[in-house]
Amino acid sequence: MQNRRAFLKTAALAALAPAAVAEQAWSREPATTGFSINQGSTGERMKMTFFPYELKLKHVFTVATYSRTTTPDVQVEITYEGLTGYGEASMPPYLGETMESVMSFLQKVDLEQFADPFQLEDILAYVDSLSPRDTAAKAAVDIALHDLVGKLLGAPWYKLWGLDKTKAPSTTFTIGIDTPDVVRAKTKECADRFNILKVKLGRDNDKQMIETIRSVTDLPIAVDANQGWTDRSRALDMLHWLKGQGVVMVEQPLPKERLDDSAWLTERSPLPIFADESLQRLVDVPRMKGAFNGINIKLMKCTGMREARQMVTVAHALGMRAMVGCMTETSCAVSAAAQFSPLVDFADLDGNLLIANDRFRGMEVVKGKITLNDLPGIGVVTR
Repeated sequence: MQNRRAFLKTAALAALAPAAVAEQAWSREPATTGFSINQGSTGERMKMTFFPYELKLKHVFTVATYSRTTTPDVQVEITYEGLTGYGEASMPPYLGETMESVMSFLQKVDLEQFADPFQLEDILAYVDSLSPRDTAAKAAVDIALHDLVGKLLGAPWYKLWGLDKTKAPSTTFTIGIDTPDVVRAKTKECADRFNILKVKLGRDNDKQMIETIRSVTDLPIAVDANQGWTDRSRALDMLHWLKGQGVVMVEQPLPKERLDDSAWLTERSPLPIFADESLQRLVDVPRMKGAFNGINIKLMKCTGMREARQMVTVAHALGMRAMVGCMTETSCAVSAAAQFSPLVDFADLDGNLLIANDRFRGMEVVKGKITLNDLPGIGVVTR
């Protein structure tokens, strides 16, 4: 098994890593290993298990359209050759998935038909073909497979992608819509631990929210209106006011289907505007050109790490900026998203910090900055 793992590691490095790294990996292998490209399988197959896991939020979480204290979640584990890859599906209400729908989808997934987890392209194309939706369920499989492959290779994904972890940005910390007293208390609690805050707006107390935060801190602010503004002219007035309050970017100010109005607003806005609800997957990215300055990529919407990495590439090719976001998630999915964070302009990877029952330790926020470890795969261990 160890010889086979060494063979798989070097073969996959040749396919996934930069040429120089792959050449070095091959040169380290002794010529007497006895393996060739035609080496057969050991017969072992991947095994996937999953179970429901409700995420308990530390505080009531309120956005423009709802409030909640929990988030349904499904944990996924894929084992192969003594190693386990971890993944998860997190399902906030607007995503349209449930524990039941995710587990029903996962029951359809047959990984045993594939020889090994390095067939990522074929495996994930197959998983995607099982239904037109179920993006969080698909993301759970994708994350677990990436974690497993990284562990088999003995390297974190940011290295396999050739990225410099020191270029990971600071993450925002989210403050939900609430009363002035609660907003003030939450701001005081986090202001000295982060370099940028994220504020949920979209109701009739938007200015009060910003003014309350400004009474506590002068940190830069990212705003997420969650489609809460409906009049584009008033939205433009609000953007100019926010600019004067030290806001540095705004997510999804208008309803997701109103791309023409979003384009009108983006053309005139003093602040960069990022799409969130207006897009989900790679196929949506070209339509965002002209309507927004950038896109917010979330694993639960785009089916996981494979497609998220592609979305960054396409956005940059179109001259757009990129952001990585998350739902309320454990450190599993947050650490997976953090692997490509060195490529983005903004990051909102605080979902694990908002829950009280995280199963994992992984990516950390140090002095407000995303800090990747060198554990293989997505960089997590169970608590």
